[in-house]
Amino acid sequence: MRVLLKASMDTDKANEAIHNGTLPKLIQESMEQIKPEAAYFTTDHGRRTAYIVFDMQESWQMPVLSEPWFQGVGAEITYTPVMNMEDVQQGLSQLGR
Repeated sequence: MRVLLKASMDTDKANEAIHNGTLPKLIQESMEQIKPEAAYFTTDHGRRTAYIVFDMQESWQMPVLSEPWFQGVGAEITYTPVMNMEDVQQGLSQLGR
C-alpha cells in the first residue's frame, strides 16, 4: 500500500543531529531503506519535517522505519494511506457497479 510517512522533528534534537553530523546520515539511511517514490523536506508548524511517499509491503515495517526518526531526532511520526491519480481513477471506476 502506498503511504505517506510524515516525520516532524524535535527542533533541539534535530539541531544537535545537524551539529554532530547524524541528521544527514539518518536521512540517507532512511532513503536507502524505504526506497521512496518521493521525498520532500520542509517545515510544518515551525518544525523540520520530512514527507516520504513509499510502498509499504507489511505493517510490521512501521517500527523498523520509525525508530531511527524517534531515537535520532525525537520525531513525531504519522502514516497515512495515499493514492496517486491512477489509484483514484481506478477506485472511482468501481463506484456504482
